[in-house]
Amino acid sequence: MISDKDRVMVCLSGGKDSYTLLDMLLEVQKRAPIRFELIATNLDQKQPGFPEHILPGYVDQLGVPFHVIEQDTYSVVKRVIPDGKTTCGLCSRLRRGALYNFASEHGITRIALGHHRDDIIETLFLNLFNGGRIKAMPPKLLSDDSQHVVIRPLAYCAEEDIADYAEARQFPIIPCDLCGSQPNLQRQQIKLMLAKWKKKHPGRIENIARAISHVSPSQLADHELFDFINLGGIQLDTS
Repeated sequence: MISDKDRVMVCLSGGKDSYTLLDMLLEVQKRAPIRFELIATNLDQKQPGFPEHILPGYVDQLGVPFHVIEQDTYSVVKRVIPDGKTTCGLCSRLRRGALYNFASEHGITRIALGHHRDDIIETLFLNLFNGGRIKAMPPKLLSDDSQHVVIRPLAYCAEEDIADYAEARQFPIIPCDLCGSQPNLQRQQIKLMLAKWKKKHPGRIENIARAISHVSPSQLADHELFDFINLGGIQLDTS
């Protein structure tokens, strides 16, 4: 995911995942046989009541360069999305644009996000149930304009393990009031479904995660992945 001389932007939200991501990358930086930079960033979305002092204070003690990207996505989302509707889609697009712009302006070669295994599985079912697509989030992604490489170093980590680690490290967690206050989020419904499966069918979540990286295109029906149209027939021996 990371190469020699990369400039890696670590996107901090103040949640358990991004704190763990920074912690892990700092440890990798000490041990890796390559040299790379870490630049911590936080996207200040102008959410009312956001404790602006927590992240700068935490990162400063680590000695990691820290930048705040200011973009009022909160007001945009609140203005565009009707009350009671899910804000995640628009919020995500606005955040992505802000991060990509910062990366271009500062010579960033890798954008590190804190998505974990459970995030990826949830995204798979969200796309399956609501978008009619078999699609999730890869550990490493080239942006649509081929200008940015996004990495997800926690892609194979279970959320419960990250939660335990964050508790042990006593990270100063900052809740997201923009989406955390939406009890009927579709992602929350998927989380509930997966939690029930995990309790009733041990090993199922691990099998789903394994399936994402073991795809058989010829056993599906996407002709762009497998050329069914020009598939040859069986040649019978009539001699």
